[in-house]
Amino acid sequence: MVIPQHIAIIMDGNGRWAKAHGLARTQGHLEGVKRVDEIVEAAASVGVKVLTLYTFSTENWTRPVNEVSMLMQTLVTVLSQKLRKLHENNVRFRMSGRREGAPKAVLETFDHAAEYTKNNTGLTLNIAFNYGGRQEILDAVRLFSVDLAAGKVSLQSLDEALFARYLYTDGLVDPDLLIRTSGEQRISNFLLWQLSYAEFYFTDKFWPEFTPVELEKAIAEFSRRERRFGDIKGALK
Repeated sequence: MVIPQHIAIIMDGNGRWAKAHGLARTQGHLEGVKRVDEIVEAAASVGVKVLTLYTFSTENWTRPVNEVSMLMQTLVTVLSQKLRKLHENNVRFRMSGRREGAPKAVLETFDHAAEYTKNNTGLTLNIAFNYGGRQEILDAVRLFSVDLAAGKVSLQSLDEALFARYLYTDGLVDPDLLIRTSGEQRISNFLLWQLSYAEFYFTDKFWPEFTPVELEKAIAEFSRRERRFGDIKGALK
């Protein structure tokens, strides 16, 4: 089986799962946290190098205040509880997203986790938090412009590799496989630059239903696909 180096997941459907089970939306999010723990372990066990989880987008701030507050507290509490386990499993933690506007408590927790696990060499768990794909590209352009004005770079030196260094995901390989749960078939402003040649896998399972078995199905489907990256090899066979 071909194992993707980098899997990105849009963890969708917590609220709808909760509604289907007669529960509050917050209960759906808490159930979804359990799947994160399982999927991180499963991805690491099969040899995935990077797992990016779309945890909170720049648009998610428009959700009800009590729901957002609960999500922020959950992020802080769960990561604090799981950090030692991540470290023992050789997982390296990092965040991709805008720091501006993010809660101080969340950033401090993320920074501590990143520092604590920085020398680990196993799976990189990349949390996309306060993340928006268009905003990421705009921020990259601004950072490049600052370096250009300072004479650190030139317009002639600008290529895809250089531009990628200004993205939130600097240092990570691009995703090979994007998974979205809950039946929706869109990327919702997620990794717009990085997903250029990723394979997409959509499942009707809500995120709280996405078990390691479902991850295996997604990887198996990925293995069956022929990735040509714009070439025509095999296309005319």
